Amino acid sequence: MRVRVETYAGYGGVEMPRRFYFDERRIEVAENLDQWHGEDYRYFKVKGDDGNLYILRVDDARKAWNLTLFQRQEMPALPPAGKRRPPPSA
Repeated sequence: MRVRVETYAGYGGVEMPRRFYFDERRIEVAENLDQWHGEDYRYFKVKGDDGNLYILRVDDARKAWNLTLFQRQEMPALPPAGKRRPPPSA
């Protein structure tokens, strides 16, 4: 999926994602978790300000960005039925 990415110059002048836009949504990069290089691409694993995980890929020659992975923040699991607390009494 193509995305629009705003960047900043990181360590050594490396272009790093600051925020990105897709489906009319603006996502701020809250944390850059990892980055690695492919043959013609660079990949960035980031956590968005919405708590979700994203992997962005940039084609350095064309300066074209793509979203290659989206993982929704998981909701905490409910405890087993016998371990649940009763609702507070009024």
